[in-house]
Amino acid sequence: MRHAGQQVLVGVVGGAAVVLVLGGLATHVVSGTESTTEVNQFDTVLVDGHKALAPNIVAGRTQNKYNPLPWVGVKVHVSCPTGLKAVAGTTLTCIGKRNFGTTMDIPVTVTNVTNSHITWKFHR
Repeated sequence: MRHAGQQVLVGVVGGAAVVLVLGGLATHVVSGTESTTEVNQFDTVLVDGHKALAPNIVAGRTQNKYNPLPWVGVKVHVSCPTGLKAVAGTTLTCIGKRNFGTTMDIPVTVTNVTNSHITWKFHR
């Protein structure tokens, strides 16, 4: 027979385990590196005669997905030098700047293009 203290301890440990598993799943879902963006008059520009996602759209979405839980780890501020051409296989290198000043390259690649959407991903 268990004592009340043991039952409470088992409940607390079990509850903590559930919270960790759910938190891990939520982080995985939120931190994906792929994005599909609508090709429209607000989010696109022309780059070398091709429709392209505007640099601020690529940078903003990459930054949000790069930092899915901003209270965990180091925040990265992303900027992209030009728009991301709506051509499958196109690669663009954005720059990530950490809070403490170091920078890193963040490659972004177009994986699929339709008449209305561009699917792209970045690499951590």
